[in-house]
Amino acid sequence: MSEMDDLAAFAVLIEAGSFTLAAQQLGCSKGQLSKRISLLETRFSVVLLQRTTRRLSLTAAGAALLPQAQALVVQVERARQALARLKDDMAGPVRMTVPVSLGETFFDGLLLEFSSKYPEVQIELDLSNNYRDLSRDGFDLAVRSEVGNDERLVARPLLAWNEMTCASPAYLEQYGEPLTPQSLAEHRCLLNSHYSGREEWLYHQQHELLRVRVSGPFASNHYSLLKKAALAGAGIARLPSYLLQAELADGRLRWLLRDYQTRRMPMYLVHPYQGGLPKRTQVLADYLIGWFKRSGEALDRLQR
Repeated sequence: MSEMDDLAAFAVLIEAGSFTLAAQQLGCSKGQLSKRISLLETRFSVVLLQRTTRRLSLTAAGAALLPQAQALVVQVERARQALARLKDDMAGPVRMTVPVSLGETFFDGLLLEFSSKYPEVQIELDLSNNYRDLSRDGFDLAVRSEVGNDERLVARPLLAWNEMTCASPAYLEQYGEPLTPQSLAEHRCLLNSHYSGREEWLYHQQHELLRVRVSGPFASNHYSLLKKAALAGAGIARLPSYLLQAELADGRLRWLLRDYQTRRMPMYLVHPYQGGLPKRTQVLADYLIGWFKRSGEALDRLQR
């Protein structure tokens, strides 16, 4: 046992008033407890107790040491309670709602990296492009591109993404590469049916707005399906930059019309306003902020 353990045992002994009761509280024998007190006296070269068959009496040295030993017991108990609260705060569910395509991008990391580090956190991931009222629907976190002026919510910026025009090398080999937005009118384009103006693609160059009418063989409101179609060589797609990191890096898709800007959208991590987040929610929020930072840095390197 350490010297701190022996000091704590000394405080417990004085509080209990007998070796028998103190040994029961400490889960050891009377002989073991007596030996620990003797070792403590040896270390400090003092006598702490006057022992009789009926009672224990403190010496002057014992009386001087007792408040320090009692304070140690209090600190140990506080530490135990703090750890117990932390454990309780870390165990349990965290409900999060995110757009469908975005949730698919960090799902692997969430499932493998985060869950292996915090196995006691139970993640419930709602993939939906519909607006969720976090307080009413019972969500702890959300990722959104717009936050408005809702004073019930706290929003933290994650990254800003833009739509990138891209196609597979196979498509470009067969149909050629568009060098200007206007030439997209002659190509097979993959349309996003989530937008009412899906057949009009906008580009900016030197403060000039370019509107291009496009058409093609396939439309979907699901970014991941549009990406699959582009990978299969079905046409040219406009996809969020956060979806394209791996495909651009390994050459399965090529970024087209790089000299023309497209709309840029912010992304926020949102949670209901409250005094402090539960620890399990905070560690998940920190993980997501770190993931988006790494993703944004990787995209910046690809776009240089």
